[in-house]
Amino acid sequence: MEEHAPKGKLIVFSAPSGTGKSTIAREVLERVGDLAFSVSATTRQKRPGEEHGMHYYFLDRQDFEERIRQGGFIEYEFFFGNYYGTLLDKTREAIDAGRNLLLDLDVKGALNLKKLFPDSALLVFIKPPDMDTLRERLIKRGGADQDGLQERLDRASLELAHAGEFDETVVNDTLERAVGEITEKITRFLSTT
Repeated sequence: MEEHAPKGKLIVFSAPSGTGKSTIAREVLERVGDLAFSVSATTRQKRPGEEHGMHYYFLDRQDFEERIRQGGFIEYEFFFGNYYGTLLDKTREAIDAGRNLLLDLDVKGALNLKKLFPDSALLVFIKPPDMDTLRERLIKRGGADQDGLQERLDRASLELAHAGEFDETVVNDTLERAVGEITEKITRFLSTT
């Protein structure tokens, strides 16, 4: 008699900066009971109150770079002097244990994850209603000068060009509608075998 091991699933959100992805992720995690946020790895120092394996997997730089050489990351980036990445082995462990994870990845990382876990992953691209709305949201959010704003808008255009490669695309025109639509798509995906 063949034994079926529990298999978890991966939900991946990608979106241009300023699209509301983090807010949508928080709302979806509250609504979908059997879903946890994926824990990333980093080389940055642990802050007070943070725990290894709960907030991040805290790795030293040498360990992180060795894992890069060995192909141990689904995706990684070097940002403000530290590495951040999604560990391949921890993701596999979660799936094998039957856990469902929500990941927040850039377009390249999301597409790479889909290659590694084609049957276990649902890629959701969150789009702004249009570029003018995205510009307004980025300006309201602040933190970027004119050059930084243009850089984010240029990057958004590049990311939007890949939206068709995702399993689902949802426009965040109103938060409640977008969260409802995404929650429905995730619930449907999680209920399939």
